[in-house]
Amino acid sequence: MAELTDEISKRRAFAIIAHPDAGKTTLTEKLLLYGGAIHLAGHVRAKKDRKSTKSDFMALEQERGISVSTAALQFNYEGHVMNLLDTPGHQDFSEDTYRTLMAVDSAIMLLDASRGVEPQTIKLFKICRERNLPIITFINKMDMPALEAFELLDNVEKVLGISAVPLVWPMGSGRDFKGYFDLYGKKLHRFERTTGGAHRAPEALSGIEDPQVRELMGEAEHDKFCEDVAIAGEALPAFDKEKFLRGEMTPVLFGSAVTNFGVEHLLANLTDLAPAPRPIVLDNGETLKPDENRFTGFVFKMQANMNKLHRDRVAFLRVTSGKFERGMSVNVPRLGKEVKLANPVAFFGQERTTIDTAYPGDIIGIISPGLYRLGDILCEGNPPTFHPLPRFAPDVYARIVLTDTGKTKQFRKGITELADEGVVQLFNLTEQTPLIGVIGQLQFDVFKYRLEDEYGAPVRLEPLPFECSRWISKEDAEKAGRFDKIVYDELGNPVLLFESQFRLRSFQEQNPDVVLHMHPIVI
Repeated sequence: MAELTDEISKRRAFAIIAHPDAGKTTLTEKLLLYGGAIHLAGHVRAKKDRKSTKSDFMALEQERGISVSTAALQFNYEGHVMNLLDTPGHQDFSEDTYRTLMAVDSAIMLLDASRGVEPQTIKLFKICRERNLPIITFINKMDMPALEAFELLDNVEKVLGISAVPLVWPMGSGRDFKGYFDLYGKKLHRFERTTGGAHRAPEALSGIEDPQVRELMGEAEHDKFCEDVAIAGEALPAFDKEKFLRGEMTPVLFGSAVTNFGVEHLLANLTDLAPAPRPIVLDNGETLKPDENRFTGFVFKMQANMNKLHRDRVAFLRVTSGKFERGMSVNVPRLGKEVKLANPVAFFGQERTTIDTAYPGDIIGIISPGLYRLGDILCEGNPPTFHPLPRFAPDVYARIVLTDTGKTKQFRKGITELADEGVVQLFNLTEQTPLIGVIGQLQFDVFKYRLEDEYGAPVRLEPLPFECSRWISKEDAEKAGRFDKIVYDELGNPVLLFESQFRLRSFQEQNPDVVLHMHPIVI
């Protein structure tokens, strides 16, 4: 028990949420640099020829410079085991991000200093708030033209409705950004740029009244800086860790991921402030404590073909209680049977390492020959009633047409495995040309790319004239109008497609007794 408690206290499972182009993937890489997981930004130890960002393991991500799939990255920092989940930033992949946020205990909210809070940030923040996730805010790109610090803090509070308390105060912005003053440590941190931000930024500590600082900033700028620091320290509320842990307050840090300014301070505060795995309130009102002796966990992500050297499928599992040991047998309630977990792996982007043990807060990979599904519970003893993983009604639909009939086997395997991952939702699977539904257009691009690149199945996607859908009972399916279309998901549940939101509202007015569901009850 003492060993389990000690290991749990070392764990930090967190995600980064951000609007596209806020610098999320860059920050991820720099956290790895300061965590010692890589010694040069873009490179992994002993693999100097690899320059792509470690969290973007998919070829499409590396080509486009976007994150379209959650990646798990584990590294050690100051005696802590850090489990970082790099989530997709694009809104079309919000379902993947939502599932990922159910597998972490805290989040870093990344903001662009020139823009403040943006639309996708608002959506992701709401998800964090629903889960009462503590959030640390990092205002990035201070090395570029930026809004005033007070304006940024005000923006966070007014738009998100959360108290924003600075832990540091920025020393200039744009080309004049040279560091920050630690409001609680009472030290000025000055940085020097490194070539391409590839190495840790050299840092000098001093007092705010240091003559060198006054000379560096100039008399007028230094006076204003000292005045702002005084106002921030006296007029703004003090940081309250309990309010932070309840999701009522966010500590704010300023920096620049691309130049490494402020990254180590962020990492240090993450280990100090973010919680270790906490008890989970279950659907039945009971509480699952991480230090319970029995092992439990849930599958929050599926991924096929992460590495072309390993043509397999991996189930990403969040350990929620007890100790995981390689070779142990666990129950899979959905299957009604026991399975042996013989080859568990830990991830570092695309790379995998066989592991012998894991603890609450850890993310492990289970090699899956089609055995597991999203939302599966793996446990010893009775299964905990976790909240079901979300699955949203698609907004965009298309018919999939295989253009090379000699690739039918690859086609069927590809669409099934990608649907299991949650990349798309499949409908009318028994037909020769099934339908797929997605949240946004970019998912179509990823689906088509991966079918052709990973499975060798060339396809054509034919858009359908529907823009919203709802699940409906089998008894009510016959009430569909001539402008609507009934399709069936992979479990045989009827789904009603509407050509417009107007048509959806008309159907509801005409059939007030029919219940329409945004998502199925279970996955």
